[in-house]
Amino acid sequence: MTAEPTPTSRRLPVLSVRARIILAITLVAGLGMVVVGTAVYLEERGRILRQVDDLLSANLEAARFLVEQGDADTGTWASTEGALAAVVQRAAPDDNTGVMGLVAGEPRLVPGVPLDVDLRSAAGFVAHVNEVTEGGSPYIGTYAEDGVTWRFLATPIEVAVEGSAVAGGGDEAVFVIAYDLDAELAEIDAAARVWIIASSVTLIAIGAVAALVTGRLLRPLRQMRDTAERVSAQSLSERLPVSGRDDVSELARTMNDMLDRLDQALESQRQLLSDVGHELKTPITIVRGYLEVVDPDSPTDVRETRDLAVDELERMGRLVQDLAAAAALHGPAPVKPVPLDAADLLRQIARKAEGIARAEVEVGAFAEVVAVLDPARVTQAVLQLAQNAVTHGGGRLVLSSRRVGDELEISVRDFGLGVPDDDKAAVFDRFHRGAASAEQTGSGLGLNIVQVIARAHGGRARVEDAADGGALFVMSLPVVDGLAPRLVIPPRPPLPAWAAAGAAGGDGASGPGRPGAGVSA
Repeated sequence: MTAEPTPTSRRLPVLSVRARIILAITLVAGLGMVVVGTAVYLEERGRILRQVDDLLSANLEAARFLVEQGDADTGTWASTEGALAAVVQRAAPDDNTGVMGLVAGEPRLVPGVPLDVDLRSAAGFVAHVNEVTEGGSPYIGTYAEDGVTWRFLATPIEVAVEGSAVAGGGDEAVFVIAYDLDAELAEIDAAARVWIIASSVTLIAIGAVAALVTGRLLRPLRQMRDTAERVSAQSLSERLPVSGRDDVSELARTMNDMLDRLDQALESQRQLLSDVGHELKTPITIVRGYLEVVDPDSPTDVRETRDLAVDELERMGRLVQDLAAAAALHGPAPVKPVPLDAADLLRQIARKAEGIARAEVEVGAFAEVVAVLDPARVTQAVLQLAQNAVTHGGGRLVLSSRRVGDELEISVRDFGLGVPDDDKAAVFDRFHRGAASAEQTGSGLGLNIVQVIARAHGGRARVEDAADGGALFVMSLPVVDGLAPRLVIPPRPPLPAWAAAGAAGGDGASGPGRPGAGVSA
């Protein structure tokens, strides 16, 4: 016994956004036209029907007036048939109307001019009139048989005839006037057909204009889709054309900015992997080469190889730490700025820099400003510049700051050989080492971290030639005026051992345990 296949649900075809917009605009416009056209048609139809009833009522009043007025010569009617003849002859002819006079239940009188409607053409109409006028009262109604639709007035004509005991005698007379409703309404039916044709043409025009407009408006969206399909890790050069200042154009600009950031991020990632591979290749090659040729039977050779391998592994460890620090600065929140006293922060950084081996720290002028900075990151950057001055400038350095416009410039000057002009533009690049520092240790990430920290604050870092030789490294950070915030004072670092001993002895002079002689505060 085989299981019956499970019926699969049929999926409706998916309409594009453009098709849905065009369909919605056309449907709304069509619905509006139908509602307006129907309302106008019903109102006009009602007006025509009311006008027909008004005309029938006017003819009833005219007939009564003629009968009551009597003959123009004698003032009285000689017979009922004479009164009926006068009413029939004086009935105002109109389009789509018919007039008839019945005597003794038979049609005998018609107007002398041909009318649009012959009331004798409907076989059962006379019998119907006789039936509705049996009571002797005027009657306004509709006759819809024999293929016609007539709105009619039937009113008996009764006059007092001299010498007869009963009004009208034996001659029963009825005046009949009718309007052909089909012919009356045919005029607005023609207008309705014209409206239908005009509405159809208008809807086609609306659909065409909607297709044109939506096509132009949605073109950037299609280009975004096509670009997104083409974009990959190997091709991020695609950009969307931007024209206009509407919401779609703003979306295109935002997409281009996003692609720029992705391109920069991927390029930075590729460069980082390339640089890391290059930096790690050398120590790995060195360690492997020595391990391959080491003499396991020679204690001296084993010891020297071990020392070399440990030294190279420590260098790789420092590189990994620097890479982790640089990666943290590229996260979603690399800095946490708070309002603080910039001068007080730099004084604390100067005291910390005195703890760097071989550092001779001199303090210049500090700008007394309030800045919104991350104290930990700024401290990291300035200490990195101080370490760079010790490593490449001999150890002596000057720390100072000044305000230039809306920026706070923090400067670290060394007294080394300086930076060649050709290296100034690349000195803050990752893993960059100048020719003069080829023999120095380090990962080549220190100055790059300084630049990243400066940019995270909305500033920048640069290097210049000092006035009397050496290099001047400057971090420019923005200053916000008008702040009256609650200042955050970072905790002060502990005094170095030599300073604490001097303070306990009441003498602030340098002691024998002070590192970096020649430091001035």
